[in-house]
Amino acid sequence: MKFSWGEDLPVVARMTAKIRRDDPAEPAPDRDVVVALVGNPNSGKSTLFNCLTGAHQVVVNAPGTTVEVAAQAWKDTAVQLLDLPGAYSLVAHSPGEELTTHAVTGDDAADLVIVVVDATALSRSLYLAGQVGLTGTPVVVAVTMSDIAAGRGVTIDTEALAHLLGVDVVEVDPRTGAGVGQLAAAVSDALVAPRHLHLDAAPAADAAVHEHPLAQVDPRFADAEALFAWVADVQTQVASTPPVRPSRSDRVDGWLMRPWVGVPVFLLVLAAVFQLVTVVAAPAMDAVRWIVADWAGAWVTRGLDAAGAPAWVVGFVTDGLLVGVATVASFVPLIAVVFLAVGALEDSGYLSRASFVADRAMRHLGLDGRAVLPVVVGFGCNLSALASLRTLPSARQRALTALLLPFTSCTARLVVYLMLATVFFPSYAGLVVLAMYVLSAVLVVTVGFVLRHTGFRDLRHEPLVMALPAYQRPRLGALASSATSRTATLVTAAGKVIIVTLALMWLAMAIPVTGGHHFGDVPTADSVHGRATEAIAAVFGPAGFADGGAASALVTGIVAKEVVAGSLAQTYGSDDEPWTDGLRATFERTSGGHGAAAGLAFCVFVLVYTPCLATVAELGRQVGWRAATGSVVASLALAWTLAVIVFQVGARL
Repeated sequence: MKFSWGEDLPVVARMTAKIRRDDPAEPAPDRDVVVALVGNPNSGKSTLFNCLTGAHQVVVNAPGTTVEVAAQAWKDTAVQLLDLPGAYSLVAHSPGEELTTHAVTGDDAADLVIVVVDATALSRSLYLAGQVGLTGTPVVVAVTMSDIAAGRGVTIDTEALAHLLGVDVVEVDPRTGAGVGQLAAAVSDALVAPRHLHLDAAPAADAAVHEHPLAQVDPRFADAEALFAWVADVQTQVASTPPVRPSRSDRVDGWLMRPWVGVPVFLLVLAAVFQLVTVVAAPAMDAVRWIVADWAGAWVTRGLDAAGAPAWVVGFVTDGLLVGVATVASFVPLIAVVFLAVGALEDSGYLSRASFVADRAMRHLGLDGRAVLPVVVGFGCNLSALASLRTLPSARQRALTALLLPFTSCTARLVVYLMLATVFFPSYAGLVVLAMYVLSAVLVVTVGFVLRHTGFRDLRHEPLVMALPAYQRPRLGALASSATSRTATLVTAAGKVIIVTLALMWLAMAIPVTGGHHFGDVPTADSVHGRATEAIAAVFGPAGFADGGAASALVTGIVAKEVVAGSLAQTYGSDDEPWTDGLRATFERTSGGHGAAAGLAFCVFVLVYTPCLATVAELGRQVGWRAATGSVVASLALAWTLAVIVFQVGARL
């Protein structure tokens, strides 16, 4: 199970109380033992957690991305193991480090901490271990990445390290399970007879002259220089290191981090991700939708007819529930592709470099470079962009980015732009489509600026600081497991909202409001849905398209934007004239002879108004339904305002 909290919650008290499932005041023997994993990002901590518990937590290779706390029972034991967010220091500079600090220093802290020491970054790991030791928490040290360090000519004397630290030190390889048995034995011994880190080489400092946050826990936290000296002394005694030589990753970064190389490569990578979202996933989505809605729907219809089910039951099951299931199922390949792509970029080590390259541009929105990936993915699909927000380290940054993503013009909207542009601007259709994307980018920047200076004034502007992991080949097994679990979680959460909403929409179209019709067998114009959209149509008078057909298309477009195009074609087409002529004639009539201006205003409204239902559901899950509802209302108001402005200006040109 997983727990995640906002930045201002009393993390450890809630976490350990939930795990222990009883009153913290009860005697210790009646309480579950809680052991926490603490370590730097990319130290192998999450891989070790999976190895010890058998869980399938996401294992990535980009620092600062583990913003959830996973809790799982250690295999074959009653010990509850916590995988805390990666941290470089207990002096918290991010929400993840705040969680880790509370878990080690809080009133209801873990019973024991396993400090994961990365053999390839010994000094950085020892610095964190020293801070954990200063809290007085019982400790066991697990040394990882020894094989990679050995490949670089670095060896660590674990026996000497154990002697200096005064605690058990176990060398483990989480990928193969080597050393896990010894680690379990060390933890068992430490729970019976707790042992604490020896920090004799780190003398206490005068707390009266320091204001270090962790000085309240131990005065020696106030003296960083003493801790650094201790780290250097320990490293000198336990590690043998060859002369420093540039690694392969260093040589690649020597070119890739240069702007004139890094920026083009970055754009090519983003283009590849965009192509995966728009080209690879799209046929799979269509195939899944056909299988569930058409093929399976035909069989369900035959079965219900054979069973003598009433016509309205057949309609509700096939056109209501089954269409909802098909809509949800069609998102599975899209989301899976996005998770696989993002996971591969993280696991390879490239995403950290991309964050640095894009950092300067994203700073203008109050975000760091890691936000560029979700924004770009949003131009392929808003839902998949929300799914990729886990690369952002801060809950506030994720919330701000999530509220901006609906303004990125997804490819589903492109179908509507092309449809309207070819009808009203046949010679300039390409320019109209380009203008929509330019407007989308302007809206993202403008709305971001407004939010940054209103509801997100508290968002701290901090430099992007992260260690660049070595390049490595992505682990296919971990990627597949991660994509599967995350896709299932997202689709399940969004699917409930989608299926219920589509079922309610079918009911609205099945209920007649005039005599002479039966439930489930009524023309759309004489249904509750039809009368409601006719009433809504009047709102679009100032925008030039006050027609029930246009309003109905926009309402159904809340389910999926590509439905707008199909609804318009179905509404305005007939046996006597093609839909293009019917649409043009209707817009000319409703706009007083300014059909082109009305068509352009309709495109603008489609760009800005409520995103698809799946996106709204995921937005509510990530930022809360209050914020999501406010976003929907604000986007409707902004869409109407911009559409009116475009029409009123266009009609006068």
